[in-house]
Amino acid sequence: MAPAPSIPPAAGLMMAGLATVWGGSFFFAEIALQAVPPLTIALHRVVWALPVLALVIRLRGIALPRSPGIWAAYLVMGALNNAIPFSLIFWGQTRIESGLASILNGTTAVFGAVVAGLLLADEPLTPRKITGALFGLAGVAAIMGPGVLTGLDPTNLAQLAVLGAALSYALASVWGRAMLSGPPPEMNALGMLTGSTLLMIPVVLLADGPPQLALPAHVWAALLGLSTLSTALAYLLYFGILSRAGAANLMLVTLMIPPVAVTLGAAGLGERLSPGAFAGFGLIALGLIVTDGRLLRRGRVHWTG
Repeated sequence: MAPAPSIPPAAGLMMAGLATVWGGSFFFAEIALQAVPPLTIALHRVVWALPVLALVIRLRGIALPRSPGIWAAYLVMGALNNAIPFSLIFWGQTRIESGLASILNGTTAVFGAVVAGLLLADEPLTPRKITGALFGLAGVAAIMGPGVLTGLDPTNLAQLAVLGAALSYALASVWGRAMLSGPPPEMNALGMLTGSTLLMIPVVLLADGPPQLALPAHVWAALLGLSTLSTALAYLLYFGILSRAGAANLMLVTLMIPPVAVTLGAAGLGERLSPGAFAGFGLIALGLIVTDGRLLRRGRVHWTG
């Protein structure tokens, strides 16, 4: 029987910080959507995070890779982990609440387990993962309601867009593991953001035109929060947790993000979610716990000094 996960206090604080900045991304996006189209917000998110991570790479003395194959892999990673999901989530938030978007995005870990089970030989699709996925699907059904069976309205389409983003994140995790295991993680983050920026620039120019820079101060604050806090800082926290507590514990952050986003949405935006949304979150959370497996085996997580 596998031991319960060990989370040092420093890693625990970093996990709380990561959940806060990732949960805050839905809040920041909701504010930015008051004046900026979704695709342009996605471009802002990646382009302003680039210099922050470039400075980190420079200070740590990490050399840029020279292999064209690595940069091609970064381009695909940028599409799967940034350009596609960011665009889908921000578009979805034009029609659904930020808190609800964060709950639906919580299916990422469940999708990730299923996709890895289908595509990676060393991560088989076990009955436990299938059960977790079924709980996740039940949560999605509780959120979307029976009306989705009779027809799709804009709200349903927005919910499906966020689910599509979660699936894209899951595919990105498999791609990153298969193609980007060699370079340092910080370099992978910078390369991925470079790839997504290169992809988003022509898309935004064609769809929205040149980005408008004469924006209200609160919108700029939201955009910079989205890029520097919810993207650049989030990746640094992510890799810090990875080195201190291991990859498995990052799944627990997924459970912490929706409460942050729902609280910010209620306090700062006056959002009120339906009982079905909270029931759906409970089922999705249960699916994550079943998929992870460790909490069921030991009943609790041990926080160690």
